Amino acid sequence: MASTVLTHQKTEFSRGLLAGSSIAIGYLPAAITFGLLAKGTGLTFIEAMAMSMFVFAGAAQYMALNLLAIGTGAFEIIFTTFIVNIRHLLMSASVNERVEDAHPVIKACYSFGLTDEVFAVTSTQEGRVKTGFIFGVAIMAYFSWVLNTGVGYVVGSALPDSLQQGMAIALYAMFIALLMPSLKKQRKVVILASSAAVLNSLFSIMLPSGWSIILATLFASLAVEYILPQKGDS
Repeated sequence: MASTVLTHQKTEFSRGLLAGSSIAIGYLPAAITFGLLAKGTGLTFIEAMAMSMFVFAGAAQYMALNLLAIGTGAFEIIFTTFIVNIRHLLMSASVNERVEDAHPVIKACYSFGLTDEVFAVTSTQEGRVKTGFIFGVAIMAYFSWVLNTGVGYVVGSALPDSLQQGMAIALYAMFIALLMPSLKKQRKVVILASSAAVLNSLFSIMLPSGWSIILATLFASLAVEYILPQKGDS
């Protein structure tokens, strides 16, 4: 009986690896870009790799680079990362309802790899999701992100110093590029981005840059969510 269960889990793990290969390919340019920007921000190779290994959260890592570039303290970065990644509480609860029962330690292990993309692949599976499948998807995504971070850093090290210094500016350009599609589709996003920018400018006069960003984000989000009329976004 035990051997049958183990064989089934191996099969599900292999299926998860296959399903996660598309995520691995998708992570390649994003992870390489992160490695490039980490080099331009001034992180060492070990620091950049450690961030991808222990944080493993693309949006939060890009945001952390931005905060590090302006000299934000550790507590502000950790707190902002918590706010950005709080959605993972809901994703984990959703997956927990569909995945087979397992020891809490096992659940803690695969929950670390529950990124947006891993959640999307896992949540679209029919029936009860097997533990082996989640591990397969998460491992493919994890190693792609970590290894390609190193590739990006090495490529960044080979660039001329003038280009390396310009990578910090590229970080802001990337954030703008990520924001533009949403700005075109939703009026609420335009108001959110604009109000957060204005509030950050005001708060930065009185507060450290890290806290001004945190408070501007929180106040702008609350204002957009609870003050604006709850109508269509267009």
